[in-house]
Amino acid sequence: MKLHRLPRHPPLLSLRNDFRSNTSQGASELKSHGEEFVTKLLDRRWTLLNPNTTIHQIKLSNMLHANESLDGISFSSNTHPSLGQDTADNSNQDPSFYMVRDDLLHPLVNGNKARKLDGLLPLVEDHSVTDVVTCGGCQSAHAAAVAVSCAERGLRSHLLLRGEQPEILTGYNMISTLYGNVKYVPRSLYAKREEMLIRHANLVAGNSGSVVWLSDLLETSFTTQTSGKPNLVQIDAHMNADSHRRKVAIINEGAADAVGLLGIIRLVQYLSQKHLFGKERTLKIVVDAGTGTTAVGLGLGALCFGLSWEVTAVMLADTVDGYRKKEKGLISDFKHSTAFHHIDHLLKGMDGGIVHWVERGRPRKFGNVLKGEVETCQQIAQQTGILVDPIYTLAAWELATLLSQEKAKGGAKVVMLHTGGTLGMFGLAQRYKSYFQAV
Repeated sequence: MKLHRLPRHPPLLSLRNDFRSNTSQGASELKSHGEEFVTKLLDRRWTLLNPNTTIHQIKLSNMLHANESLDGISFSSNTHPSLGQDTADNSNQDPSFYMVRDDLLHPLVNGNKARKLDGLLPLVEDHSVTDVVTCGGCQSAHAAAVAVSCAERGLRSHLLLRGEQPEILTGYNMISTLYGNVKYVPRSLYAKREEMLIRHANLVAGNSGSVVWLSDLLETSFTTQTSGKPNLVQIDAHMNADSHRRKVAIINEGAADAVGLLGIIRLVQYLSQKHLFGKERTLKIVVDAGTGTTAVGLGLGALCFGLSWEVTAVMLADTVDGYRKKEKGLISDFKHSTAFHHIDHLLKGMDGGIVHWVERGRPRKFGNVLKGEVETCQQIAQQTGILVDPIYTLAAWELATLLSQEKAKGGAKVVMLHTGGTLGMFGLAQRYKSYFQAV
């Protein structure tokens, strides 16, 4: 097996040089060129035929008192809210927040999983990759999304799942097993993710194959991107991969790569259209944070398009220092891979970063469910028709509820991004039987 490194290409260098020629221009012009650069970057082939999504408005009532457990609050959903210039800004109305329903994008590949794969999978296809290796927890929505998406495109997926095989397959674990090639990895080996992924990719590639890095694919994407062509097209070469040398691409856990930011930024561009949230309105964007990639993508998109959007992420799997380190790393990788060096100028004066990382109302070890949270998810589902899970999306729902009360007192409008992942509830039902028996 040989490691396949891809060279830099003139189109990418040309775009970078064009942008560097404007270093002496003012802040407003810099912001304009930043938007122009990202617009060009987004002119590529995508997995999703369009970036459209559904937006609902969640209204709160009967607030006896506000706390993290949502006691005394009832919810209702407006499935056709007024947006754009028609949006009323009446502080006397009951508190509410908007819900971006990305959980409806695909029956199995939805939420931020679909967004992070939106720009990633076409790169994999365009560079004739035959196999994809990634990893995740036993009930990883990311691993399942990769498995389904690869199967739809005639690619082979190899999924390294942490821990032991459960006695009964269910939820995302079942989806991963049905669509991909699953291997369970002891926690001691999984702790060294990069080594684990590289080792397995080498095994898949064999002596005659090669392993490519997503960062390299992104750097060369300007030579292969073709807008306006049909997406979701299977490449014939992949269908007979057994008779060819294998080309293996590694996707980090949770698609925490610079490539994964592209689809999130595309979503920001869509939501900032005049008939939706527009570019002038001040918003508070709320999202749950596993790897933190989605939050960083939202922050980057808001920064590059000059939006007054404050991205707040509920930390679920790391400390604030850990997330800030990830934020800096992703921005650095994005800058290097896309040659967007002027992002440093846009970041000036933002010492706190582009994401506001906050603790969950009731902190706990990642993956744990507290008493009463399953009932809260049930309440939300029955009152709004929206399913959230107690590990990820309930955390964002709780924060959006609290922030919407500030909005009712004259604060910024609150928007929550539903990151999907609801099939994970099946796995939780096995692990927390007593909680679900009480439902």
